[in-house]
Amino acid sequence: MELKELMMALPALMSVSGYEKASDKELYELVGEHFDECFTDALNNHFFVKRSGKENAPKILIDTHYDEIGMIVTRISDDGFVSVAPIGGVDTRILQAGEVIIYGKEKVYGVIGSTPPHLAQPGDADKLKSMEELYIDTGIPGDELCEIVRLGSPVGFKPVYTELLNDRICGKSFDDKACAASVLYAVMNTPREELAGDVCVMLSSQEEVGLRGARVGGFGIYPDYALVLDVTFAYTPDTEIRKDVCLESGVCITLSPITDRRLTRMAIDMCREKEIKYTLEAAPKGTGTNANVMGITREGIPTALASMPIKSMHSPSELLSMADAQSLADFTVGFITSTEIAEVFGK
Repeated sequence: MELKELMMALPALMSVSGYEKASDKELYELVGEHFDECFTDALNNHFFVKRSGKENAPKILIDTHYDEIGMIVTRISDDGFVSVAPIGGVDTRILQAGEVIIYGKEKVYGVIGSTPPHLAQPGDADKLKSMEELYIDTGIPGDELCEIVRLGSPVGFKPVYTELLNDRICGKSFDDKACAASVLYAVMNTPREELAGDVCVMLSSQEEVGLRGARVGGFGIYPDYALVLDVTFAYTPDTEIRKDVCLESGVCITLSPITDRRLTRMAIDMCREKEIKYTLEAAPKGTGTNANVMGITREGIPTALASMPIKSMHSPSELLSMADAQSLADFTVGFITSTEIAEVFGK
């Protein structure tokens, strides 16, 4: 499977925070055959293990969160309109007229209602509707809809992926399944004998609602060292402060007091040695990623953080460059095959 193919297949799977297990069959069918062991824990973290075959091999954990933002059904009206509440950081500015899927007993496709400007009250055009004022129109009468959809059913954006010029792609849930696709691709295609240790890829759950999956997943795996991968904000004209991080800038490596500085420095040196394109990003406080909790698991896990730049984060049209996806895959290969890192951090 080519990286671009996986980059569109993996994010299309439904994994709204708290409901990641709903797609585990499709996930394992997609990539499971390439790993020695695949399993899911009680908090819906998915694990993919590839062993090196080396005696007393260090344990390397690569974490990317698998959950995505979405909504949850809170009410179904008699005439079939569905009210929802957000799961994770859903931006109401991009919701109206958006296409969604309600995951009930079966998939129900719907559109979030939008008041035509002809019918809007004076002044309403300048007001942003709250989530409570929005509704999903499925075209199904209320009594029929209640047989399929119930309170608590998750709602996700419709998976539509568009290939743009210059090898760019836009679509839903690249936060953070773009990183997951790059990592899985990298590990799947790395020969076992080249691994510096046993590799465990953790597609962690519930990051968007409080980094919950990584708290228990890292504890259970208990690696010798870890790499957390997430997306970061790429420059756009309305984000001048981000000019140093652009699409095609490669892997973005985070310098932070809460990540392991020695492991981070070795990762940077590895990029230079292997000529992997990278840029640096400073995070003086928290990183906003699973690295915040991974490093303080048990008595502490040496953890580095790297990211892929994307645009329009937390929308159905997140945008990435395949060049950055390949850079992240190359970075992952370098990290998991580095005997220098394994000798320093392996127990």
